Amino acid sequence: MVESKVNNAVNNATPLTSGTHHVGLTVSRLEASAAFFVDVLGWSEVRRVPDYPAIFVTDSAVMITLWEVKSTESNAFDKNQNVGLHHLALKVDSKDILYEIHHKVVDHGSPVEFSPELLGDGPAMHMMCYDPSGIRIEFIHIPSSPA
Repeated sequence: MVESKVNNAVNNATPLTSGTHHVGLTVSRLEASAAFFVDVLGWSEVRRVPDYPAIFVTDSAVMITLWEVKSTESNAFDKNQNVGLHHLALKVDSKDILYEIHHKVVDHGSPVEFSPELLGDGPAMHMMCYDPSGIRIEFIHIPSSPA
């Protein structure tokens, strides 16, 4: 797969896709996960599908569909043992917003894997936390390079 990407770059191929429309996440605590995005992060609820059940949320750049798991005996995702979503990375526009999110996540009581820190040698910064259903979420700020 990496080889085909390299070949596309060398051949100046045009990608057949144009970004992310939405990300679908299966969650064990539908209302709590939706509240995390809406109440903690300031996202908007787009709609609900009670029969599925699902809640759609957006920050106006990406939409996330939260689907409630059907089984009461679900297993927590292990990023080192399972194929699937390792984490969801959401970009933020400033270090101040990154720290604001960190404080809101802590105040909300959601687990924080690590607080805002440099990504490698920087200057990018990131943090990692979990939504109420255990979905691993990274928030990342990459400063603009000087023009």
